[in-house]
Formats: sequence, C-alpha cells, structure tokens
Amino acid sequence: MEIRNLRYFLAAAREENMSRAAETLHVSQPTLSKALKSLEEELGKKLFVRHSFSIALTEEGVLLRDRAEDLVAMADKIEKEFLSLDDITGGDLYFGLAESSQIRLLAKELRLLKERFPGLSYHISSGDTEQVTEKLDKGLLDFAVICEAPDPKKYEWIEFPEKDVWGLIIPADSPLAEKKGIRPEDLIGLPVFGSEQGWQGDIRKWAGKYYNQLHLEGSFRLSYNASMFVKEGLGCLLTFEHLIDVSEGSGLVFRPLLPKQEVKLYLIRNRFQALTPIAERFLKQIRQSFQSLE
Repeated sequence: MEIRNLRYFLAAAREENMSRAAETLHVSQPTLSKALKSLEEELGKKLFVRHSFSIALTEEGVLLRDRAEDLVAMADKIEKEFLSLDDITGGDLYFGLAESSQIRLLAKELRLLKERFPGLSYHISSGDTEQVTEKLDKGLLDFAVICEAPDPKKYEWIEFPEKDVWGLIIPADSPLAEKKGIRPEDLIGLPVFGSEQGWQGDIRKWAGKYYNQLHLEGSFRLSYNASMFVKEGLGCLLTFEHLIDVSEGSGLVFRPLLPKQEVKLYLIRNRFQALTPIAERFLKQIRQSFQSLE
C-alpha cells in the first residue's frame, strides 16, 4: 500500500469531489481516479459511493480514513526526523498535552530551546490521558503530558515541579461561593461538569461514600468550554486551579476541594521509541531545568 495513494484517498475524502481533490493535489483527475481504483482493488473493498457531482465514503472508506490519517502522519513524522538528523539548527517536536497551568513551564523551555535552535518547529495537540497516550504509543508524538501515574513498563517520565489543585468553579452569586472549600456532601443534588477521566479517578476517591450520590451532568475534555455552561447557570465545574478566569468581573469563583486534592503532572515518553537529536536536547534541557526548581 503506497503512502502516495493514501494521501490521494484522504484528499478525496476531505473534498468529497474528485475535481477539487485533484486540484489540491496538483494532479490530473484521471491520475487521481486511477490511484483510488488501485487502492480499492488492493483492499478488495469499495471506498467511495460516486454521485453525479460528489463522492461519499462507504463504511469501509470511513475505517480506512481513520487508519490512513495515522499512517500518513507517521510517514510525515519519519520523513521530518530523517531530514533533521543533520540539522544542527532545529527539527520538529510533537507533543500531546493535558490541561494544566503548569504547561507554562513547558512553553518556557520551548522558548529557550528555540532561542538556541531557531529552526525548531513544535506541534501541539491536546487531550486527556487516553487520547495523548494512544498517539504516543503509535509513534505520532515525541512526548505527552498527563496527570496520572505513568505505566513504568511503557514510559519514562519527568515529574513537573508543582502540583495541580482540584477545586470547583461556580457562579460568584452561588451559595457555595460563601464557603472556603467544597466537601463531597456539598455537591449532592447539584449538576456537576467535569472530565470523564477525573470523575472516574480523582473525584471518585475524593467523594468516597458520597460518590454514588453525585451527578455528572456532562463530561468535557476542555475546562474552558465547561465554564461557559457554568456561566449560564447550568451547573458547577470540577477542574484544576488556574485553568479558568475567576478574576473580579468574570462572574465565576474557584473554591478548593476539602480535604485538599493535589495531582502530579508528568512529561512522558515511550521508552521503546528512539528520540531525534532535537528531542534529546529538549529532554536534557527540561530535566535540568525541573531539577533546579525542586
């Protein structure tokens, strides 16, 4: 299976039109049609339903699109890695990041590294632990930042020097805003927003015997989006401190959970994946920097 044909396939799937796809690829329409037909023959499945002026993916086509996106991304990453082997001025770094105010520390290290190696390019994707580790395991990322203990059989890691603090985001005029901290029983009967990962993990442990009495109104991967629902009075949000604007005039306040709930943040890498020269430099730099902050 040729990577070129997969690129052609993805362009056709994205444009849903053969003529437009051929234009974006800078190839003739017969060339594109031939490549797609070859791909269908190789897989023994029909990938597109062809209409008069458009095309649509079949179920098999949707499956291939999901797989092809990872394969093409991997091919691009490999190509850039080999091109950067002799590039002493930079290279490419790929990160998958959880939400945390400590990401500012990683951003600082990237800025310092880019000052030394102006040819550095970095690529950021966001998600929960499951999302970013899946990409890391596939080799699509160099590093991931997660907020749960890494699997020592699969990953090497560096702990961030600070800890994230769990708390509740609520409207400033909420009765809960009068409290200095939030206990599990305070949330009984209230609609609560949060991440599925946090709800099943840290919040379950914190709530203890009250857990089954709490109601997850909706799960969000991004705290900012959830905070918009809080502003509309639809519920309250369990999240880390410093992720949401709770300054005067924001209409929101943050109250820490009681007893205090702190979470460590980890920069992880796949222990079986070789690092590029620029990734090695970054790892060495951030390890030294974090050790100096301890």
